[in-house]
Amino acid sequence: MKIIANNLAKPTTIIWNKKEVVTGIYKTPTASPIFLGKTDVDNDEVTDRKYHGGLFKACYLFSEKHYDYWKKRYPDLEWNWGMFGENLTVSNFDESEIYVGNIYKIGDALVQITQPREPCFKLGVKFNDQNILKAFIDYGFPGSYIRILKEGFVKVGDHMVLQEEAKNSLTIAQMYQLLYAKEKDQDLLKRAIENDALPEKKRNKLAAYLK
Repeated sequence: MKIIANNLAKPTTIIWNKKEVVTGIYKTPTASPIFLGKTDVDNDEVTDRKYHGGLFKACYLFSEKHYDYWKKRYPDLEWNWGMFGENLTVSNFDESEIYVGNIYKIGDALVQITQPREPCFKLGVKFNDQNILKAFIDYGFPGSYIRILKEGFVKVGDHMVLQEEAKNSLTIAQMYQLLYAKEKDQDLLKRAIENDALPEKKRNKLAAYLK
């Protein structure tokens, strides 16, 4: 897996329900290396810190391999890397093969896979279609947030090198399905709840579905 693009955003104001909302979803590629800090990416806009940024969502990764699918669905949009609000666009990033808790070296940084991205209205605003939220969930490949175990710079061309694979875990794709499934797979629930790569609040929320 290789870094195809580093993407940053400046604050952008959008209108939602007749109110002004500031967002950092409008990311564009930068030629410079970016610095992965403990709670966010340096020089990147993170406005709503209830849902973005922080220890378990310090940086967002999305796979280059999914772009063709979405380009065909939305051919009239102006496309570039960072379209989904990701800080790092990664080649061959496959959510069905990457486990929650996996640890990777990327450039100078050491990072841990934490949780899939759950889409909100801001993605719908950017794509001019709120129906993309359901389509994004149904597609099942949402990218992943990471925790920064060791801060450092990442540049285009750096590789994601597996340092440690999580044991008794579930993949990002399985975690994503679990979040939205009406009937929760009990084995996957147990694996998620016991995985400290997930924030405690999310694990406690999932624990309510145990039978």
